Amino acid sequence: MSVYENQLAEKGFQKVAGLDEVGRGPLAGPVVAAACILPKGAIFENLNDSKKLTPDERESLYHQLVNEPNLAYGIGVVEIEVIDQINILQASFLAMRQALTVLKVKPDYLLIDGNQLPYFEIPAECVIHGDSLSISIAAASIIAKVTRDRMMTELDAKWPAYGFKNHKGYATDEHMDAIRKFGPCPIHRKSFDPIKTMFFSDTHLDLFESLPSNGKTLH
Repeated sequence: MSVYENQLAEKGFQKVAGLDEVGRGPLAGPVVAAACILPKGAIFENLNDSKKLTPDERESLYHQLVNEPNLAYGIGVVEIEVIDQINILQASFLAMRQALTVLKVKPDYLLIDGNQLPYFEIPAECVIHGDSLSISIAAASIIAKVTRDRMMTELDAKWPAYGFKNHKGYATDEHMDAIRKFGPCPIHRKSFDPIKTMFFSDTHLDLFESLPSNGKTLH
């Protein structure tokens, strides 16, 4: 998984940052991105695409990564209101830019998971399935995934009817049943179907925007 980083090192790039985002697909919650620059020669056992790891494995690797003193990482979070305003793709790119902004080390090259390349002033390339092919992207995917999962667990305490700690906002049967029963809550993405079609006629939108932030749901 260090092939990309090694090839770039041979070309003179020494501060390669991997970027990945988590949360494009869910019906609720923020999108989170991470940027990560690994120290040269770093080895993290079982480091892989976050989706291929168990929650315990992700937590263990997250702890190793963020506590490695020679590793630089940044996290970007874009909330639901912005996602609904600018669309999820642009929100994902914005989260990546935020993550780069807070990196303490300025990278000289970017490896970005996926097949769509946002504009950066730094040289960059997309790597399809990069979280399985690049150690830097894999590290970023774990940091982003654990960060977002923790956020969704915290949101579950505020909106317990939906089971966010279990499905993290994805469209599972449990989640869809809760939405049909209780309607959407303020952390649901109003621009995403089927929520948009099911609830956000003008009448439903007026009801939604009048909800207090006290855990009540739209019936």
